[in-house]
Amino acid sequence: MSQTLKPQSPPSVTEESYCRIHLELLKLFCEDDQITICSKCFQLPVHKHHLVYEIHEAAENYRKLFKETLHMLKGKLEVAKSILADEQERMVRIQEEEQSFKKMVEAEYKMRFRLLREETDLKYPRQPACKFDQNLNEAGQNQLGTELEQKSQETLQNARYNLERSESLLLQSLEPAEITDLSSCLIQGMSKVLMVFQRHITLDPETAHPCLVLSEDLKSMRLGNTPPSVPDTPRRFDFGASVLAAESFLSGRHYWEVAVGQASNWQLGICDCVGRKSNRPQVSGDKVLLMGSMMGADYTFWIFPSLRKICLRKKMYKVGIFVDCDHGQMSFYNVTESSLIYNFSDLTFQGAVRPVFSLCVPNGDMNSDSLTICPPHTPS
Repeated sequence: MSQTLKPQSPPSVTEESYCRIHLELLKLFCEDDQITICSKCFQLPVHKHHLVYEIHEAAENYRKLFKETLHMLKGKLEVAKSILADEQERMVRIQEEEQSFKKMVEAEYKMRFRLLREETDLKYPRQPACKFDQNLNEAGQNQLGTELEQKSQETLQNARYNLERSESLLLQSLEPAEITDLSSCLIQGMSKVLMVFQRHITLDPETAHPCLVLSEDLKSMRLGNTPPSVPDTPRRFDFGASVLAAESFLSGRHYWEVAVGQASNWQLGICDCVGRKSNRPQVSGDKVLLMGSMMGADYTFWIFPSLRKICLRKKMYKVGIFVDCDHGQMSFYNVTESSLIYNFSDLTFQGAVRPVFSLCVPNGDMNSDSLTICPPHTPS
């Protein structure tokens, strides 16, 4: 008579219950009707094709089923508690990242308005200068405030929803909800402005690490299988596969783009190394960098100084770097997506800065990674 049980409620009877029709002990349990029956009831046509157990066997089966169910529920409860704790920590982290992102975007917008205002001053006379500047600044701040408020509300709404979801759906499959991507700050309106400051950048062979092979036009670099024999000059990098640009900047605004392509490990940024006694770049403390690292299909990005991981949803193929030496500001852009990656403000440069490029050889092994400096855009 034993068959596979359905997850129903157990028989709620006592061992001394009697059938009201046949006045016999209820010794059997009908799984289909979920009732206890006597031996005579079992012989009736209504129970002929039903699944029937002895009452003790049915009770034991349900005890096992309840024990297994309770074990699963306890497991899901522990998972839910873990997810809830993780989501609470993530909400705090999101709020911190939101504040950091807000400050970064505010600095970026201030830079944009400063550049646009200067461009406007060149095109139009400054008769009502103060009022014009005030209106432009107020309009920009209003737009910035609206965008940031919308981004903040969306982020916190998703985070709080995620917490409520973890608390209420204990018996369902729990997965962290998606959060607003804080890494997306579009810059389409800035592209033409940045092009005004784009510079012709070349690589300096005298600073190139011995394992690097530079192109004839000094625009590209790749890792060589056999390190060439090069003179050991005080200016040459002896750590990492790095090279400086031949150009240096002491003041003004400057912009350049670099194609990173399929490179698995790279660093781009500036090196504040001119004027040091050794004239040799230091291992740390004198650079501002964006670093990209690919492990399989996953891409990770870091910024330095402070060595912070930044979350970017898409791999980038071309990076734009903007430096404002006079205001101590530097920005990295995803040229492909026309978006801001990260902005540094209030930087202090000890002297002239030079673009730096690195392919970060892992454990000395060579690969086919390469970087190419993009030529300045020709005005259309």
